[in-house]
Amino acid sequence: MPSPLRLCLLSLSLALAACERTPAPAEPGEALSGGATTVRQSDQNAFSMPSANLMPSRRLDFSVGNSFFRNPWVIPPAATTARDGLGPLFNTNACQNCHIKDGRGHPPEPHATNAVSMLVRLSIADDGSPAHAELRRRLGVVPEPVYGGQLQDMSVPGVEPEGKVRIEYDSQSVTLADGTLVELHKPRLLITNLGYGEMHPEVQFSARVAPPMIGLGLLEAIPEAAILANADPDDRDGDGIRGVPNRVWDEALGKTVVGRFGWKAGQPNLNQQNVHAFSGDMGLTTSLLPHDDCTEAQATCRAMPNGGEPEVSDNILRTVLFYARNLAVPARRGVDDLEVRRGKQLFHDAGCQKCHVPSYVTAADAAEPELANQTIRPYTDMLLHDMGEGLADNRPEFEASGRQWRTPPLWGIGLTETVNGHTRFLHDGRARNLLEAILWHGGEAESARQAVIDFDASERGALLAFLNSL
Repeated sequence: MPSPLRLCLLSLSLALAACERTPAPAEPGEALSGGATTVRQSDQNAFSMPSANLMPSRRLDFSVGNSFFRNPWVIPPAATTARDGLGPLFNTNACQNCHIKDGRGHPPEPHATNAVSMLVRLSIADDGSPAHAELRRRLGVVPEPVYGGQLQDMSVPGVEPEGKVRIEYDSQSVTLADGTLVELHKPRLLITNLGYGEMHPEVQFSARVAPPMIGLGLLEAIPEAAILANADPDDRDGDGIRGVPNRVWDEALGKTVVGRFGWKAGQPNLNQQNVHAFSGDMGLTTSLLPHDDCTEAQATCRAMPNGGEPEVSDNILRTVLFYARNLAVPARRGVDDLEVRRGKQLFHDAGCQKCHVPSYVTAADAAEPELANQTIRPYTDMLLHDMGEGLADNRPEFEASGRQWRTPPLWGIGLTETVNGHTRFLHDGRARNLLEAILWHGGEAESARQAVIDFDASERGALLAFLNSL
């Protein structure tokens, strides 16, 4: 018969185990990822709603911006003077074609005729010359001499497209600690039908799917000091996480600032991000980038008529910026569910929150009053991290190395399939689900990846339940 002492110790151990199995309750307001801007929407339109606190009198600008984001631009010259100017070289004729329903893009399907919601960035190595140094300072890269900084697979009549993009995949397997086998797909870019001759022999490629549009104004409103507070380039705390900011060229201010947007944080603010998307993706000029995206080698492209100077007026640019800033983040689902709370605990146990920082308070002087002083939960540190050789594109961008990527926000990630009809994740869409995305992590995230590999099926299920609640 057990002694009283052994019974006492057994009771204590069972009590401690019960405590460990009972995760903390949800935090007050945890479901409101975007603070007062959060919308209670979880259907296919969940990423397309204006901030919940946007005054009715300001929703007209949101709707106007939405129309220029959603509707196609046309080839010049045209009777539709407000929307002409498309091309001569481009990837799509409307923003919405890449950011489908304001959500996440995907890589092309096998045998697709164009990439649609995935772009291919191009560059060459800096040779150390003053000319290359100047390009690196202003653009972050040295563009490919003939094809520029982005492959454009569509064109107006009379102009040759730059090429066609296809993707094939090589398989590799990961065996989890409980014996589960997960097959990963590593993409191989196939670029054919080059319209302007061979590329530079040492060209660097980087495939990028379009990221979701939600909460961008809130990310822009995070104080710079709050971002820099999480930087740890020398790994002072010894946890192996060395987040660093990218420092990029602000074309309007004419100086180097902290980068925030894009897969490598290569753009400093939403307006410049929009300007470069108009230019590179649709061949549309703005007052900030007044010339068509045609290289010196593309004489026919340079000679084509335009749709005005600039083709995107400052007023149109303003309304698109307002729209992008005020696309709301949907509320989380099931924050009080035991499985979700358990998954959150495991997320922290694995150390995922060290890069996917849960929360911030936005600045009091945010660009729009509705975005100011909001407690938000984007799950990102907005910093660059070495993600290992498996995810490396080997293409530097400003101060980002070929192995570094900005931590993407996780808010809304659980609604990807509902909104976009797929579950393709990471910068090039290689991951077919969230578990695959985690298993591609390496470098600074290797310890978190290994922790997930060691989880049993129940723990993996809880972690995915938490992620899908975001």
